[in-house]
Amino acid sequence: MTSLPSADKPADPSRPTATPHQSPRHKAELFWVFNHLTLLGVGGVLPFAQRILVEDKRWLSNGEFVEMLSLSQVLPGPNLINLALMVGQHFFGWRGAAVALAGMLVAPLVLIFLVAIAYAQYASTPAVTHALQGMSAVVAGLVIAMAIKLFPAIRHDLPNWGWAGLAFAGVGLLRINLLWVLVVLGPIAVALAWWRIRRA
Repeated sequence: MTSLPSADKPADPSRPTATPHQSPRHKAELFWVFNHLTLLGVGGVLPFAQRILVEDKRWLSNGEFVEMLSLSQVLPGPNLINLALMVGQHFFGWRGAAVALAGMLVAPLVLIFLVAIAYAQYASTPAVTHALQGMSAVVAGLVIAMAIKLFPAIRHDLPNWGWAGLAFAGVGLLRINLLWVLVVLGPIAVALAWWRIRRA
């Protein structure tokens, strides 16, 4: 796993300026925060992750959250699991990554078995169908709210708007598989970012 700079190392001038940080006091706090986070985010956890990790706990700056989220999106596996692993590793190394992962999975593992049993019994019930449709609308609103909150992290970097526009056009308009969009745009964006840092 890629090692991210910890809070006690000198800041890299190429990274976004971070707001004053706090750190989890111990691994148990890390576990319970991610356990609480995964139980809050029914149907869409990322908006809650941004609010809790950046705004409430102040473990990460907005820029750092965007960087970790971007990396978690392009790595295989669920993006929030990848994000939890990176946050845990950032503060406590591989032990922190394991604790954050446990916090993400323990409660949902129990709940999903119960929900799966109930869904198999009542999936065709009209009330359940309407409830799921309503939850989809709520999740869409939460994702839009998170995007608005993350806007300040990229608004001054014009190339980011170009990449966002190309990704939206590929996935949203042309209906290209997300994997192919990432395979094409990801390496080019990384190479150009590296080139810009070298020139700075």
